[in-house]
Amino acid sequence: MTRKEQARATIRETRVRRIRVSLLVIIAAIAAAFGYQSLVSSSSTAALPIAAPDARGLHSDHHRAPAWRHIPRAEDSGPLGEADGAIPDGTTIFDDDVPGVARLDPRLLDALREAAMDAANDGVEFHVDSGWRSRAYQEQLLHDAISKYGSEAAAARWVATPSTSPHVTGDAVDIGHSDAAAWLSSHGAEYGLCQIYGNEPWHYELRPEAAGQGCPAMYADPTHDPRMQR
Repeated sequence: MTRKEQARATIRETRVRRIRVSLLVIIAAIAAAFGYQSLVSSSSTAALPIAAPDARGLHSDHHRAPAWRHIPRAEDSGPLGEADGAIPDGTTIFDDDVPGVARLDPRLLDALREAAMDAANDGVEFHVDSGWRSRAYQEQLLHDAISKYGSEAAAARWVATPSTSPHVTGDAVDIGHSDAAAWLSSHGAEYGLCQIYGNEPWHYELRPEAAGQGCPAMYADPTHDPRMQR
């Protein structure tokens, strides 16, 4: 290698070193800036107040416990829970420790359990989506339905008032899942269990005479039920 070539090689190595050093300086500066920004963000976040809960007493949809634990009581804004008839997921008709089941009318409960035992032979399990409800729970459900459907008249197709709802008296149960409701649709009359409303295939009440006469004709929805006019 000639002196001229050696000189060129030395210049290239020097330039490479300088470029590397510059890159390291730039990277260190960027890292320091990000570290400072992260520290500032963390400090700012820690200093911020916790977001105020919404009307349901919840902070975020992503952090909600099961909805049945957080239904607000209309008269005092306290939480409604199992004591008011809210039903935990997975509840069956045999769960006596759940008030929404235990406080159903005994005759209705007996008929449901007899039917459930026979349905089990067909591989069908009866879950309870809703049973007995307190007046406060029913009032809140009605309030929510009015907000959802836009008017009392529209909400009445799905939710009764506390004074008229058979859930409040323990005379109605909402059965899940769909296979259980379908099984009851075919066999329920044998046990006196009848679907009452065409728009609610999950809603069943006791009609003892159905065992010999069949279930009565269904109402299209609760607004056609004379009991709801009181």
